Amino acid sequence: MNFLLKLPGPFIVFLGACALSFGGLIVKSFEGSSLWQILFWRSFFFSIVVFLFLIATHKKNFFNSLIKIGSPGLIGGIILAGGYAGYVFAMYNTTVTNANFIIQTQTIFLALFGYIFLREKISKLTLISIILAVSGITLMLGGSLTAGQMIGNIAAFLMPISFAVLILIVRKFPDIDMVPLQLIAGLGAMTLGYFFSSKIIVSSHDIILGFIAGFFQVGLGFILITIGARKTPSALVGIIMLTEAVLGPLWAWIFINENPPLVVLFGGSIILFAVFLQFFNRKIEN
Repeated sequence: MNFLLKLPGPFIVFLGACALSFGGLIVKSFEGSSLWQILFWRSFFFSIVVFLFLIATHKKNFFNSLIKIGSPGLIGGIILAGGYAGYVFAMYNTTVTNANFIIQTQTIFLALFGYIFLREKISKLTLISIILAVSGITLMLGGSLTAGQMIGNIAAFLMPISFAVLILIVRKFPDIDMVPLQLIAGLGAMTLGYFFSSKIIVSSHDIILGFIAGFFQVGLGFILITIGARKTPSALVGIIMLTEAVLGPLWAWIFINENPPLVVLFGGSIILFAVFLQFFNRKIEN
């Protein structure tokens, strides 16, 4: 597994974003499972792959790796567990396009949280980016008038918020392996799925999808992002993650014929422009 550490950080993040882009398609492909059952099985297999990765990486120091993340890692893991639950809830109740565009506000949340927790200044250009992003989100939400879809859109915000927390923790403690944080998140999300499900037994078809989602999509995706973010600037992580926003709706359009309204595409385009603006703002500052 150490060969990953030799790859460029931005490239590792890109591979992770590509893996995550299949999330919406996989959730939409479940047959008969409730969102909590999907969350349970997705998180179950995700926890296994993170556990195996940690064993392979740290071997006898496995328990020490859990201890080293300390309270920041524990808190981050719990918050990320909520983000995983929000992601499945959003994909289950709204369109893949809506959820993916909302998730891209993670860069804006990174700027806001950086100002609040790391005392990083918010420039005029960043403020413009935030206003543009809010405008794009307002357009998107206005085009989702049904109660179910609106709740799904709101739940989607849990993912970018928790992701921003993850990146801030990884960037603040670059010398500590924060992959164990993902194990805490997986176990937390699995626990949520278990307690809110009336039963956890699902069809073999859905268990296979849960395996694919947990092992390859979210498991591999977030492991790669967590590793890559250690040597990639926060703003660059945000811009690379736009890959998910582009590919996610594309897979949904190709495989399940999901066609979002034009107002959603327009609002999403404003959000992406706001994120690009924030990225170039960081490049100018550096």
